[in-house]
Amino acid sequence: MNKKYLLILFYSASGSVKNLAHAIADGAEEAGVTTKIRTVPKVSSNSEKVQPNIPFENEIYCTKEDLVNCSGIAIGSPTRFGSMASPLKYFLDSTGDIWSTNALDKKLGLAFTSTGSMHGGQEMTLFNILTFMLHHGMVVTGTPYGPSHVEGFNQSSDLTPDEYHIAHKSGMRLAELIKKI
Repeated sequence: MNKKYLLILFYSASGSVKNLAHAIADGAEEAGVTTKIRTVPKVSSNSEKVQPNIPFENEIYCTKEDLVNCSGIAIGSPTRFGSMASPLKYFLDSTGDIWSTNALDKKLGLAFTSTGSMHGGQEMTLFNILTFMLHHGMVVTGTPYGPSHVEGFNQSSDLTPDEYHIAHKSGMRLAELIKKI
């Protein structure tokens, strides 16, 4: 029997989304659910390999098995012109095979993002991620759409106390729902 865990999948360019991922993990672990934090490699506009198969440091890369075997998924990306960053999109686009088997059906999901400025497209990015979840039959949770960070507020990838609190509470809420379901 597999132990329940929350998969926190993200791509982060400046560290902001990574910080949100870890705040969500803090909340989930405080609520008693194990977390696995995973990332995706960068992609090239020339569709060539640009990263090693195993990262030299930080979080390891997500596999489809991580998606299939988790109890819930929190997915985060920086906002790129109102959409998720291409490395995350590239990975998510590769999940058609698990979509066809309904492997993510009824799993809980949460989206999160970061932008450089207010009105930088946070809600559109969150909707992009939520749309992926809905296509896979996932049950979406939100606060209301998902935690976010605005780097321009403090000119830093560091979360404000309010941003950390919202991400932490989102992780706790998702973990509590995982335990109930």
